[in-house]
Formats: sequence, structure tokens, C-alpha cells
Amino acid sequence: QVQPVESGGGLVRAGGSLRLSCAASGRAFSWYTMGWSRQTPGKEREFVAAISWNGERIGYADSVNGRFTISRDNAKNTVYLQMNSLKPEDTAVYSCAAGRDGSALDGRLSAYAAWGQGTQVTVSS
Repeated sequence: QVQPVESGGGLVRAGGSLRLSCAASGRAFSWYTMGWSRQTPGKEREFVAAISWNGERIGYADSVNGRFTISRDNAKNTVYLQMNSLKPEDTAVYSCAAGRDGSALDGRLSAYAAWGQGTQVTVSS
């Protein structure tokens, strides 16, 4: 079972960049698709990006495609989210989780196991 812990959030101005990390415990990390989502108070959780176990398949939400890049290092049990050209609407708590089935890469949130507690990203205008 994969237990994720996110880090790297913070306060940044619009147009800036941040790199989030998700360190996951569990020997089976390299078997799983891993995904990032985000949530703001009063809104539903939103899929952001996902990466297959070997990094060969990647999926992004339309809202972040071209600005965010997901990657992983299986030797370090870590998945990353590089966020560039940040906008105020990117402000949210960002969480990661392991995918439970093939639809995880398509952005289906129900395909993921428990999300981590997340890391806050705040983008000022």
C-alpha cells in the first residue's frame, strides 16, 4: 500500500513556478500509476495530472496542459509536479495518490486510493 506525503507548496506571484514533490512509502510504489489533484474550499476535487508506472503514459487536465509537467523517480519513490506560468486560479491544496485501475490516467478520481493531506499552493495576482 502506498502512503503519500506531499511537499513543496508555498506563495508565489502569478507567472512564477513551483515544484511539488510526493514521497510515497511502500515497496510497491513503482507498480502504480500516480496522480495529482487539487481542491479549494467549497469546490470539488479536480484532477491535475497522472503518470504511469514507467513514465511512458502521462495525462493532464486541460487547465494545466502546457504549463505543468509530471514526472517520477521510482528509485526515490517520488513523483513530482513542476508548475510553471502559475495563475491565481491555480491556488489550491495539491494532493497525490496511487491509481487503482487503468482509468486513473484518464483523470477519473474514483480510480485513486486515498489522497494525501496535500500541500497548499497560493498564487497572488
